Amino acid sequence: MAIMRRLIAIWDFYVDGFRSMTWGRQLWWLILLKVIILFAVLRAFFFRPTLAGKDEQQRIEYIGDQLTNNPNYKLN
Repeated sequence: MAIMRRLIAIWDFYVDGFRSMTWGRQLWWLILLKVIILFAVLRAFFFRPTLAGKDEQQRIEYIGDQLTNNPNYKLN
């Protein structure tokens, strides 16, 4: 029960802080927008899905090869 009261107190602290902001609210929206755009760009151009278009057996073989033949992974 003490943990729940503490969590509620922390929640109230942050809610009260966000309510009393003037410029902070717009800045948080700007930060959130920049993070969403950043992750969308990174995902679209740098993290292409390597398993797309492969069936289940091809996926299993690809992952197995990556784990056993990749020098960046060490199995102890």
